[in-house]
Amino acid sequence: MAKEQTQTRERQRQKLREPRRYKVIIYNDDFTTMEFVVMILQQVFLKSEEEAQALMLKVHHSDKAVVGIYSYDIAVSKASKATAMAREQGYPLRLTVEPDDDSPNEGQS
Repeated sequence: MAKEQTQTRERQRQKLREPRRYKVIIYNDDFTTMEFVVMILQQVFLKSEEEAQALMLKVHHSDKAVVGIYSYDIAVSKASKATAMAREQGYPLRLTVEPDDDSPNEGQS
């Protein structure tokens, strides 16, 4: 009688998590016009006229504001596009991309 071989394969569970999110922050400066900032917020960040005006005023009064929270690639792409548009017009508009503190993966690798 032949001996039957059995193999046990152990499965490892992988935790799937939502990708980390990144916030795009726009900063106030003394040279970029308010109208240009509103235009950037509408065209690049797809804000309504009212949202764009409110964000522009927030930036103007508090020196910076979060204009959106996205996946890393989208955040970098939008910040780069807005910066390029500003440079084409001769404005020193500054935007940065930072990890969102409320990201679901905060502190996990």
